[in-house]
Amino acid sequence: MRIRFKKCLLLLSVAAMTLSCSEDFLDTVPTDSISAEAALSTPENMMLVLNGLHRQMYAQSPLTGATWSRTGESHFLPSLDAIGGSIIHSSPGNGWMRADLQWLNHTNPNSTTVTNFWFQRYHFIASANSIINKIEEGSFAQTPKLNNILGQAYAYRAWAYHRLVTTFAKGYLVGTPSTDPGVPIVLATEPPYDSAPRATVEEVYVQIESDINNAIDYLAEASAPANKSHISINAAQGIKARIALSKGDWAVAAEAAAKAREGYPLLSESEWKSGFNTYDLSEVIWGGRVIDSETNYFASFFYYVSPTFNGSQNRSNPKIISSELYNEIPDTDWRKDAWLPLAPNTNPAASNGQGGSFESDPNYDNEDDFWAAWQNVVETYGMTYGHNTHPYMNVKFLQKNPGTIDPDDVIYMRSAEMVLIEAEAQAMMNDISAAQETLAILAESRDPAWDKSEFDTQEKLMEEIKFQRRVELWGEGFSYHDHIRWDEPLDMSNTGASQVLYQDGFFQERPSVNDDWIWKIPQAEIDANPYISEGDQN
Repeated sequence: MRIRFKKCLLLLSVAAMTLSCSEDFLDTVPTDSISAEAALSTPENMMLVLNGLHRQMYAQSPLTGATWSRTGESHFLPSLDAIGGSIIHSSPGNGWMRADLQWLNHTNPNSTTVTNFWFQRYHFIASANSIINKIEEGSFAQTPKLNNILGQAYAYRAWAYHRLVTTFAKGYLVGTPSTDPGVPIVLATEPPYDSAPRATVEEVYVQIESDINNAIDYLAEASAPANKSHISINAAQGIKARIALSKGDWAVAAEAAAKAREGYPLLSESEWKSGFNTYDLSEVIWGGRVIDSETNYFASFFYYVSPTFNGSQNRSNPKIISSELYNEIPDTDWRKDAWLPLAPNTNPAASNGQGGSFESDPNYDNEDDFWAAWQNVVETYGMTYGHNTHPYMNVKFLQKNPGTIDPDDVIYMRSAEMVLIEAEAQAMMNDISAAQETLAILAESRDPAWDKSEFDTQEKLMEEIKFQRRVELWGEGFSYHDHIRWDEPLDMSNTGASQVLYQDGFFQERPSVNDDWIWKIPQAEIDANPYISEGDQN
């Protein structure tokens, strides 16, 4: 990553803390900002830098080399599930993410999507580097507060590099990590302010594992996190579990996942169905608390996924689950209520060609029943009368204040995911009984009729674990990387997706033989970084 350190200052603004690396920064620096030296002069100021990163996890901001419209996990969680085929668009809508699901954005080095994903994560790395290197100089007394700051900085750096290497390089389990090109490892914050070539995937993982282990060590001796926006030791263990899972380091993944979920009990049925709109839910290990003054409005997570958000994307394009997947959910599993298979198809522009009236919707045979069903959905879930409905639409993600553009929290990590990681790792180690017991923790809580004895082989267990992940974590941003880890093709046949709408995203061969699963490096990076040329492009 080519970072212009010479004129890079840390901005401590009244509203939030962000990092700008613009060459013309000195002409635009606000009067309420201070220099990088001052920003890193005390633990209190370093915490402000971290607070900026907590906000950057979900917020929009004009980072160098990026634009506000696609910054933050608010965008990339639903984007990855659109590309990975989990969140299905029922119509062209207003165009948002259409090029994502058509596999046009991540395969284009000039797209805003790849540029923002890359530059924002290197922004996290640059800020973490500044904190880590300043503290490691040894000029500060070690205290629980300082350990908290340092632990979070190491965790953010591990998280950011993991997001980069699993997205811009061939998957660890489907490639040759020792020789596959990964991403540049940039750790310095002192002269000569140089960049770096692409390290191998293996080298990047070595750095990631070192960072996350350091994070856990420091957080073990740290003061308590202020809230769930901060990276706690449980969240760091969860990041470690994800890293190990993507690498196939099964024993480490199982152990870290078990530690991550300690103290975060699974949701009850009523809590699970409450909308996933607050990080106060018992399962949430890590999430972003979005306040009114810092909302993303029409670039927020709920704008992309919630059926109740009052935006043109939501009103015209209800997001649906694969009908094939939905029909596999047992009637005894109460998660089935998170999608509405018989919601009337009221949108004339619906991509399946069945929208607009009872005459085209095969689920209805008269106008009164058709519109009565629509009104029931709208009034039950708090949509506006401008919202369309569609068969298999999701009602998993619901606003606290439906029918508005009010902000809601963004969830990054839940204990349910950790149960699934632990079970998958145990299954891959062929520890059948342990995997059965672990999976039962989640599956029996969602479906009282679930019977672990039915899954008595590794193959059966893995198929059930995949099913549970697809249902439990629907819309939370995991499907793209799950395809890579499992080396599974993307096939939208029999899902309800429109081949006309999805185009190249309707079918993609499995990742081990298809390099389109590897995102293009931004052209802006190739143009700026002397160590990366066109020949290094994915």
